[in-house]
Amino acid sequence: MNSSFYRKHYTLITFLAAIAGALCGYMAVPLMVSVAVFISKLFVNMLELLSVPLIFFSIVATISGMESFDEMKVLGQKVLKYTLLTTILSAAVGLVLFLLINPVSVVDEIIDTSNQTVSATGSYLNFIVNMIPSNIVKLFGENGNVIAIVLFALLVSLSVLRLPAKQKLFLQEFFASLFALMLQMAHFVILLLPVGIFGFVTQLFSSLASHEHELSSLIWYSVCILLANVIQGVLILPLLLWYKGISPVEYFKHTTQALTMAFLSKSSNTTLPVTMSCATQKAGISKRVASFVLPLCTTINMNGCAAFMLITILFVATSNGIQFSLFDMIVWIFIVTAAAIGNAGIPMGCYFLTSAFLVSMDVPLYLLGAILPLYAFFDMVETALNVWSDLVVAAVIDKELKQ
Repeated sequence: MNSSFYRKHYTLITFLAAIAGALCGYMAVPLMVSVAVFISKLFVNMLELLSVPLIFFSIVATISGMESFDEMKVLGQKVLKYTLLTTILSAAVGLVLFLLINPVSVVDEIIDTSNQTVSATGSYLNFIVNMIPSNIVKLFGENGNVIAIVLFALLVSLSVLRLPAKQKLFLQEFFASLFALMLQMAHFVILLLPVGIFGFVTQLFSSLASHEHELSSLIWYSVCILLANVIQGVLILPLLLWYKGISPVEYFKHTTQALTMAFLSKSSNTTLPVTMSCATQKAGISKRVASFVLPLCTTINMNGCAAFMLITILFVATSNGIQFSLFDMIVWIFIVTAAAIGNAGIPMGCYFLTSAFLVSMDVPLYLLGAILPLYAFFDMVETALNVWSDLVVAAVIDKELKQ
């Protein structure tokens, strides 16, 4: 099989790998299950190799690549304010839905063990202390502290912006090059995903006999993901428009072409020219605002990604026996928000960053592999939501400037 045929029919091959894994797992042939376990372990090792540097460099390269700290101040006033607001709300909606729908059917256990933390530190003070490791080796060591990595990445990024121009430019190019390297490595791993899917799905279906709830859990998990996107896109974002005196229905009519393109292409960057056209020519957004806000939001405004990451991390981790307190869950809202902002340019970014977080938490990934065939549709819905959120932020900022 040549590489061009493989790339052209990648989606079909991925689907067939999932079907083959389901059949092998259902028949529970000992040899095939053993092979699946071996394949899954190799794939998890590859993800572990990339997980921590991918999280770190994605955030540092995105934020340190901004022009100056003054630009950060401008973003804080307008774009960043609404980007953070909508992304945090999206993650919060995902958390509420996860607790209400409870796809893992362990909500009572979560509530009853609210005094425990994911890292089993014993107290919230220890949890906070562990967010700041005593040395960089410990930070990036085995089973690295994800929260500490995110905080360190933010510290490095903001420090780069305050350096003299020559040093800042060097570091921006340095981190951007390392991030590009990680993306290329991630691309190679993604090409091997069909093999990994076979292993993960085989393990999943071979365990259904003793864990019959997992299939129904996947269905309710999917309901959580899709409902989070619908609530964000149909309720929360239109309410923001309405609050600013903009008709959500009329604005939606002006932007349907961009939203359709986003849904079909699964790429905010590919849709950007259409998004710009709809905003300026149909919705009346000023070109000055659209040319600044929309490209920037395409990079950092990832509502759908934040909801997907939060729900999926909680779902997969809880399915593997990890217990989260309410405090843990609230902290994760801000972690996935930071990760979503640094998500730009990563192939299958939401899925890959989610796997990176789970690997760093030492959570088995076979259930995440079973989610992958569903992610193709999730990605379409999330991309449409991301573009809709970009357009809403642009409209709100344009209205504020005109007033």
